[in-house]
Amino acid sequence: MRALLALSRAIDAVNTAIGRSVIWITLIVALISSANAISRKFLHSSSNAWLELQWYLFGALFLLASGYTLLKNGHVRVDILSQKLPRRWQIAIEIFGVLFFLMPACWLIMWLAWPMFWESWVSGEVSSNSGGLIRWPVKLLIPIGFALLIAAGISHLIKCIGFLTGHCADPLQPVSTKTDEQKLADELARRLQAEQAGTGEPRR
Repeated sequence: MRALLALSRAIDAVNTAIGRSVIWITLIVALISSANAISRKFLHSSSNAWLELQWYLFGALFLLASGYTLLKNGHVRVDILSQKLPRRWQIAIEIFGVLFFLMPACWLIMWLAWPMFWESWVSGEVSSNSGGLIRWPVKLLIPIGFALLIAAGISHLIKCIGFLTGHCADPLQPVSTKTDEQKLADELARRLQAEQAGTGEPRR
């Protein structure tokens, strides 16, 4: 189990590094979108290359961050019924979902996307729009993105099994994304509220 948990930590480290890097794509997309809008409005000109780059990056934002989102338990779960069950039952349902829904769907999409990318790469496919970009980079994002999601699913599966065997913490517990400064501010606010409420909690 130690080896599997080490693998899980390695996968999480990769997805975390990629996820935190991809965050900057949001800023880049916003800047490109603003520049495109200003160019069309005031300069009466536009570029298909810049417009396509905008949606290339938008696709990258979602595809490359999918594994990181699963790591942070950010994917939507329809758990109206399962949330009323004991935690071990919830984990068992999670394992079933990963094995029979997440993994097959991701592998199928990867299997279908790879030939599409390869054909685009070999043919040197270019956008049909005047001045457009080459197509293979955006098509490559599909298998890469789902590969990262599969890796995150494997990591999640390991942690679910680890929880059932008593080797790791609850993998369904939401992961805090607060910075150390935000955590400190929350702690100071909590202490202040406790003192104002007259709990007599001593200062540290």
